[in-house]
This record gives sequence, structure tokens and C-alpha cells, in this order.
Amino acid sequence: MPWGKARTVFHKTEAGHGRELQSPRGLRESAWVMGFAARALPVQPSPCFDLEAALMDQYHGPVAGIDEAGRGPWAGPVVVAAVILNPDRIPQGLNDSKLMTPEAREDRYGEIVATSIVSVVIGPVRRIDRDNILQASLWGMRAAYRGLAVPAGAALIDGNIIPRRFPCRARAIVGGDGLSLSVAAASIVAKVTRDRLMVKLSRRYRRYGWERNKGYGTPEHAAAIKKHGVCTHHRRSFSPIEEALRLLNEQSADVAPPSQEF
Repeated sequence: MPWGKARTVFHKTEAGHGRELQSPRGLRESAWVMGFAARALPVQPSPCFDLEAALMDQYHGPVAGIDEAGRGPWAGPVVVAAVILNPDRIPQGLNDSKLMTPEAREDRYGEIVATSIVSVVIGPVRRIDRDNILQASLWGMRAAYRGLAVPAGAALIDGNIIPRRFPCRARAIVGGDGLSLSVAAASIVAKVTRDRLMVKLSRRYRRYGWERNKGYGTPEHAAAIKKHGVCTHHRRSFSPIEEALRLLNEQSADVAPPSQEF
């Protein structure tokens, strides 16, 4: 297996429901604090390689973790990553990308692509608007898996849906980026890739503050849309953008044409 040679695939143009595992949540044992019994508090689990190890034993092949970034923003693509970790070279410090600082994500990203098999797919705005964000994400999961340099014995997918016609055995895991190291790695790769794309877009579309909000519906972004309108990278199928376009059209219709004198 070609460990250490990452393969990144970018799809910018056209080219089932599955089993769900609930996230395990443990409880800390009660302790006595200053003479009083302390309440048991939920323990936030750290991702591990247990799920991958079990599937590797069962299906006699590597396991891919799959996750996406960018379902919720008003602008920009959705990005999906598939990662097969090398069991002998798993980077330290992998976690749900949302719980990591940008600096930590960038650092882990470099180590992931240096030691793992990686595939990245970009779902453009036109696909999101045509198919809806869920279907664009599911398409990206299939495409990201197919972009891997080697076939996997199984895949772990963050969420509760396995895409129909998925190319290999797959298991959907709610909160998978906090339970599986492979899914956590995929979440980091997808997040870093998308953040970089949005920063790059912000240099051309300076009005929206995408270098800060990454296309999400922040007050800054909403105010910029109200003042400047939308651009080609906004998701017109999302209700806030639909509403902004409706208001802009109404304002245009309310402006009376200039009178003409003959």
C-alpha cells in the first residue's frame, strides 16, 4: 500500500440509508468534593482507532474515514475528504476539526497528507443549487472515495446517511469525527481545504469578509449582502439568499423609470 503518497482529487465541474452507530457517551464516576457528592458529568470521548481496527479485521482491508465541511454556509462550495490512515503512522492530536484552532488544524493537515492516502472533492455552488446541499454532499462522499489511490475494505462516514450506490461497505456514525481517528482526519482535511478556498475567494470578493466568516451567515456577511447584493458564489437555493434576492428585486421594481420629455 503506497503509504506516504497522498492523492488529492479536486472535482469542480460535472464529471441509502445506512446503519447508524450512536456515539458512546460515558459518565465520570461520582466523587466527593469538600464533603459533598459531586454530580456525574458527561465525558467527551476522544477519537480512537478501535472502529477501524474492528473493520480491518472483519473485511481484511484498509478503512477510509469520510467527512465534509461547508454544509451550512451561505456561500462557497461544500468540500468532502476521504482519508485512509497508516496504522503505523497515525498523526498525534487528531480530533473533530470544529474543536481545534486554525493553527492546530493546519499543522495536523500537513502531517495527514504526508502520511496518509487522501482524496478531496469540491462540490461547487451550482451543484448545491441544482441538487440541494444534502445531495451535493452525498455525491461528494462517493466521489471522494473513488478518488482514493487504493480501494478500501470499508468506510466510516460521519453522519446518519450512507450515500446510495456507495462503492464499498460503509457505516454511518453520528458524531464520527469525535469517535474515529480516520473520520477526524477527514474532517480536518475538508475544513482546511475549504477555509483556504474561502480565503482565496475573499481576495476577489472583498466586501463579504469571507476570510473571517468563511461564507457562514454572520451579521457581517448579512450586512454586506444587504448593502452590496449577492455574487456568483452565493447559494441561491438557501433561504437567506433567496430572501435577499427577493428584496433586491422588489427594491428595483419600486424605482420608477426616469421620465422622458419630448
